[in-house]
Amino acid sequence: MGVERGSGKALKQMLKRCSSLGKKSNVDVNFNGVPKGHFVVYVGPSRSRHVIPISFLTHPIFQMLLQQSEEEFGYFQDSGLTIPCDEHFFQSLISSITP
Repeated sequence: MGVERGSGKALKQMLKRCSSLGKKSNVDVNFNGVPKGHFVVYVGPSRSRHVIPISFLTHPIFQMLLQQSEEEFGYFQDSGLTIPCDEHFFQSLISSITP
């Protein structure tokens, strides 16, 4: 189950968009309550909302979650980035990542 060659370009574009969030203003929190340097993902069937540091995007565990998301939903998700795994499992994975 490898990732297609072209999907690397899409991942780089997503990383570029995420890393540029908040750079145009001096506000530390945007209008959705997301602190500068963070982004939102939705997890599991209930789509629980989690605010994640952008630094997680380069971590191998989180990249695996992104690959799962891309395989199941594609890169262009209208309703926000959804991670297809159990919420408790996601929380334990995220807690093992140090920003």
